[in-house]
Amino acid sequence: MKLIYFAWLRERIGVPEEEVELPPEVKTVGDLMQWLAGRNEAYAYAFENPKIVRAAIDRRHVKPAAAIAGAGEIAFFPPMTGG
Repeated sequence: MKLIYFAWLRERIGVPEEEVELPPEVKTVGDLMQWLAGRNEAYAYAFENPKIVRAAIDRRHVKPAAAIAGAGEIAFFPPMTGG
């Protein structure tokens, strides 16, 4: 699965995107964030407050409970502000 990171998430992790093989127990966006946070210190730092990280599956904004089965790409980004 392709993962894309934006803004300070990309800066903390150190890569703009990557392909990953997910374990079968990772079924939702929330599960994915928790799994990523356990990979190493950079991911733990990026996902230290998962409640503020936003996600999109195949370019559609989703909640942490969203299922990831069949997703082509998942993007993570910080909250956006208007202006």
